[in-house]
Amino acid sequence: MIRMRARLLVLHVLVVMMLVVLAVRLWQVQVVRGREFVTRATETRTRAVIVPAVRGQILDSHGRPLVRNRTALVVSVDRTRLTRMPDGGLSVLRKLSAVLGRPVKDLQQRITPCGPGVSKPCWTGSPYQPVPLDEKVDTREALQILERQEEFPGVTAEIHSVRQYPGGRAGAQMLGYLQPVTEAELEKREGLKASFSGVDLAGRDGLEYVYDDALRGKSGLRRVQVDRMGKALGVEEQITPIPGDHLVTSIDSRVQGVVEKALARAMKSAPGADGGAGVVLDARTGRVVALASAPGYDPAIWAGGISTRGYQWLLSDKSGNPLVSRAINGQFAPGSTFKISSVAAMLRSGYPLNGTYDCPGSYMVGDRAFNNFHGIGLGSMNLHTALVKSCDTIFYRAAYEQYLKDGGRNPKKDTKEVFANTARAFGFGSPTGVDLPGESSGRIPDRAWKKDLWNRTNAVTCERSRKGYPEVKDRARADFLKRLALENCTEGFLLRPGDSANFAIGQGDVLVTPMQLARAYMALVSDGKLRSPRIGWAQVRPDGTVVKTIPVPVVGKLPISDKERMYIKNALSDVPSDGTAAGAFAGFPMNKIRIGGKTGTAEVWGKKDTSWFASFAPTNNPQYVVVVMVSQGGMGAETAAPAVREIYEGIYGIKRPPAVPGGKLTTRLPRFSPDGTVAGG
Repeated sequence: MIRMRARLLVLHVLVVMMLVVLAVRLWQVQVVRGREFVTRATETRTRAVIVPAVRGQILDSHGRPLVRNRTALVVSVDRTRLTRMPDGGLSVLRKLSAVLGRPVKDLQQRITPCGPGVSKPCWTGSPYQPVPLDEKVDTREALQILERQEEFPGVTAEIHSVRQYPGGRAGAQMLGYLQPVTEAELEKREGLKASFSGVDLAGRDGLEYVYDDALRGKSGLRRVQVDRMGKALGVEEQITPIPGDHLVTSIDSRVQGVVEKALARAMKSAPGADGGAGVVLDARTGRVVALASAPGYDPAIWAGGISTRGYQWLLSDKSGNPLVSRAINGQFAPGSTFKISSVAAMLRSGYPLNGTYDCPGSYMVGDRAFNNFHGIGLGSMNLHTALVKSCDTIFYRAAYEQYLKDGGRNPKKDTKEVFANTARAFGFGSPTGVDLPGESSGRIPDRAWKKDLWNRTNAVTCERSRKGYPEVKDRARADFLKRLALENCTEGFLLRPGDSANFAIGQGDVLVTPMQLARAYMALVSDGKLRSPRIGWAQVRPDGTVVKTIPVPVVGKLPISDKERMYIKNALSDVPSDGTAAGAFAGFPMNKIRIGGKTGTAEVWGKKDTSWFASFAPTNNPQYVVVVMVSQGGMGAETAAPAVREIYEGIYGIKRPPAVPGGKLTTRLPRFSPDGTVAGG
């Protein structure tokens, strides 16, 4: 009994103490600091809101939009706020699903950060950035969200500027696309984090990537007064965002359309063709007039977040990997189009410009006979005719003789490697420097390359030489591969006689890109200077003020004299009328527009030939260089040459309205009105 009374006494004392503490705390809040808390409860606060700038447009040489902006109602979700909710924001997403008519699972996937094991679509942007879920909502749907904000915490519906592509699929790889700014970009890119608006997008490929800083503009700032509940009361300060500059390009959208159609028709005409490219350069300036790659895709697929199905299609074998630009990334054996370099190599080696050369049906290179096309001998001829008729054996012989001068299989210390070094001087084996990301370098297979390749692959080839190829069902083919592996294992580091012969006619291990070939022909038929092509022409403010023009740098000079260069050019001028491309250009009005060029048919093991045609026009004073390549397109005269003819017919308006009136490209930037619209070309 005594213990129970003691416990009750202790409990009474604790209760009294707690009441005293509570009374003291209430007195402090209501009396001592009462006025302070009343002031805080009624005072306004200031919040800074970064306002994104309107992204600049990408325009063609006449001011026609290649990429422009349109306004759209965009529904976005603050992912961080949702994840802090007890149910992870599931209830909000369910309500949002009902409004947008999209499955909850789809919405959840879109806001999930990308990472290992997470399939597209997922969120690639910064965790501080709202995730756009739908940019095609109508006003009714937006009002349902805005008028019931208490049911949609963390969800906004705002008007944003989104990209639009008037040309559809035309030049998709060249133009590029936009994606959300990543956290890594915020940390690496100077100045981006400070002006990050929360809804910024960054260029991920093409011109959008290269000129991203100029196109982006500068975000503005709005300081908003809000009450303690976060309700906006008024604007305290506002700094207007600065729109991004427009990028005026040298692309002529009408010529681009002509090239796209011609390339598509060429691909369709060659059963089994799996890729193609078309390049049109201004021979006078080195600027790019059109750049097409097939297969292509519609860049609008990225807008608002790409779907799982869309992303898988872009990466599937069935689609042909359309994200890759065959024009600057595709590396292919050039065939006889490469002979412009080989003729120059012969001249550098001392072969006479006006000499006479024998063109037999075959020529022995070491212990192997290398045949002319169909093994037909064409008799004696000069180098002019060798290019027009595309005699291979003349080039086999010259390349083999220079190979022997360098010591053959036992190279001298001071090897000249004239054919390889001349090819490099023509710009092959290194990127052209065109203002697009990720350009391939091609390949010039000289002695150093052979050694490096052997060092990297000899372990595998030696193992194969012992084990063979049991997975190959064709016994004859398996035996051949095993013998080849043994040869590569024991002497793969040596440049063989056949390697030099194949090199001279653009076969074997030599690889070029369509852009490299177009650049080399441009230098040959213009002034002999090697330029780094440019698509960007000028950065222009929305009011038409030119910020800066983008020059086309000269990066080299062809290793031949003007006399030699003109000799090669004159020979190429006869190819479409009296040479290997005569059939493709039969009936073309050469008396009005004379075209020069060279066909190329490159053999590819296990596939059909790669079809090439490299050209220029008019031959007396070239304005255009046009190159078309069709992978697995067959002979150059059958597929690529007809496509080039179609492009010239479109440019000059043969039996149709001309894409370029008078055939002359504009030399002036488009003029803009004060309101930013194009006033004229």
